[in-house]
Amino acid sequence: MAIVVTTLAVVAAVADVTKKIFFSIAENAIFINPEYQLRVYCFYDMNTFGKIFRLTSFGESHGAAIGGVIDGCPSGLPLDPERVQYELDRRKPGQSHITTQRQESDTVEFLSGIFEGKTTGTPIGFIVRNKDHHSSDYNNIKDLFRPSHADFTYDQKYGFRDHRGGGRSSARETVARVVAGAVAKQLLATLGISINAYVSQVGEVEIEKPYHELDLLLTEKNIVRCPDPDTAQKMIQRIEYAGHHHDTVGGVISGVATGVPAGWGEPVFDKLHADLGRAMLGINAVKGFEYGSGFGGTRLSGSEHNDIFVKSETGISTQTNHSGGIQGGISNGQDIYWRVAFKPIATLLKEQKTVDKYQNETTVNVSGRHDPCVLPRAVPIVEAMAALVLADHFLLSRLSKL
Repeated sequence: MAIVVTTLAVVAAVADVTKKIFFSIAENAIFINPEYQLRVYCFYDMNTFGKIFRLTSFGESHGAAIGGVIDGCPSGLPLDPERVQYELDRRKPGQSHITTQRQESDTVEFLSGIFEGKTTGTPIGFIVRNKDHHSSDYNNIKDLFRPSHADFTYDQKYGFRDHRGGGRSSARETVARVVAGAVAKQLLATLGISINAYVSQVGEVEIEKPYHELDLLLTEKNIVRCPDPDTAQKMIQRIEYAGHHHDTVGGVISGVATGVPAGWGEPVFDKLHADLGRAMLGINAVKGFEYGSGFGGTRLSGSEHNDIFVKSETGISTQTNHSGGIQGGISNGQDIYWRVAFKPIATLLKEQKTVDKYQNETTVNVSGRHDPCVLPRAVPIVEAMAALVLADHFLLSRLSKL
């Protein structure tokens, strides 16, 4: 007899007759007692994000395709494929001279879950085929560990790795997140919720204004996706400088979600800001996350930092929004805003010292096509991950009360 159990919860089984434990669980692993024929398997969904509105992604940078399955999307949602493709076009490579010149159309193909222009409530399967991968560019690093990449850690975890373009560790995987996020955005739009992100800092070049003093409609008017035209030109020049010197540069993407009602989020382990942080920190090259006043709020006293409640035309509001729209892990109806720090991309088109998997000291000189700065293409990824979190918490919120 074999019973297969797949669940996020901890599973325990006791024999009906003998009352003995068939297996034990420690550190999310199941140890099966060989004395019994019953086998129970408990798996965490390591490639799945979300609790109700869920994305499971698959694929590698130089594999046949990147794809995913979206589960939990309600039926009857009118879905515009062109809006999904628009989001992918914002992320795709080769869109300007300050991004990688890999040429991919990144055309999404929906396989299931949509009928006559509406979601059916069943799993939404999709793929985006890889077409312009140059795997031979990576042959010289097959046995080398590139500095600050996932080569060494993947070898340690799995015993071997797909060295072509970074395999599963490549940011190419975020294609699936953008597709799912685009679906989540269309769900949230039915509730009057919008999500906008933009590049607010490249290296030492930074926008001095807060988001509510910017015209976010200008974000897509330049190749760096900065809504301040003068700062955008300085950012472009900074990225060009890095690329000319075969170097890279990092920075910050800021995001804001408007129209989120009060009451979304859980009070303890699934706080709304905690899930946002997990979503952002799961993006390639992200090194930091803050929301609301963030680290800057530590310089204020409590009397300066408190958001005073006031009566407004739309109900209860606050005079300020240092809380970033979230209090006690639950949305309070104000704008939710955050910042995400991206490191300089680790792939440099210059020689660096390293070791190989046999512990021999050597050098690595990477070839191929790479971004001098990931920020312009990461804007839609940040928006997508925020949309996945908010869509999930929207559905979760419907379980909280009658």
